[in-house]
Amino acid sequence: MTTSFSPPSLAAPRELATVLRQQGYVVLDAHDVGLLSGCSADELHALRPFWANLPPDTFLKDGGRYRRRRHACFMVQDGQVTQAPHRAHWQPVEYNALHGGMQRLFEPILPEMLAQPVWRKLLLWLGQVCSGLKGEQPWFVEAHQFRIDTTDGIGRPTPEGAHRDGVDLVAVFLVDREGVKGGETRVFDAAGPNGQRFTLTEPWSVLLLDDARVIHESTPIQPLESSTQGGHRDTLVVTLRASGFQGDGQ
Repeated sequence: MTTSFSPPSLAAPRELATVLRQQGYVVLDAHDVGLLSGCSADELHALRPFWANLPPDTFLKDGGRYRRRRHACFMVQDGQVTQAPHRAHWQPVEYNALHGGMQRLFEPILPEMLAQPVWRKLLLWLGQVCSGLKGEQPWFVEAHQFRIDTTDGIGRPTPEGAHRDGVDLVAVFLVDREGVKGGETRVFDAAGPNGQRFTLTEPWSVLLLDDARVIHESTPIQPLESSTQGGHRDTLVVTLRASGFQGDGQ
């Protein structure tokens, strides 16, 4: 296996579509996220407080208490974002060996967060990125707020291990990271030996993944020795799929 331990070069904005097609993933810093999505730094950072009150994930099969989350679904089509009725999150076992096949009904993302104008901008931008990669079409979007903490001494961002999500595009935004070590991101070719390992550290940097081309995971986090109150890693994960929400018989 050929593995690089250094962070990948951040793609210049004009190179996003080309690099995503060539290697199956792109990492953008917060400045370029704002430039491409039309979201100001202040607008993005104003979302951060909404991670403070996430309810526990009660579906963890390992019995852990380290994950909190909220979930919501949308349609992105013809320059419009429409929220879909709240629904359970479902994945087939072949994409999530640990939690696949379960109807996991999480608490919804708060209306106050979804009312922020920056939310619509982010989803429209991701729809444009996905259409540039897969062709113009309606996108079925699922958004997940995650907080992984060190309540159990260790927190697992991806307890299912390296995986694909069964969608067309995955966007992993780092929202906050405090008092922890670990949380290394690993991206590997789905059909080959090559991979990259790096750690997202800048708030509102993003990893974009062509889910058909690559598999991904994040390593566990642990509290820093200097931390007296534990720590956490907050992310916003947005997936886009062309053929309906998973679980709808698609």
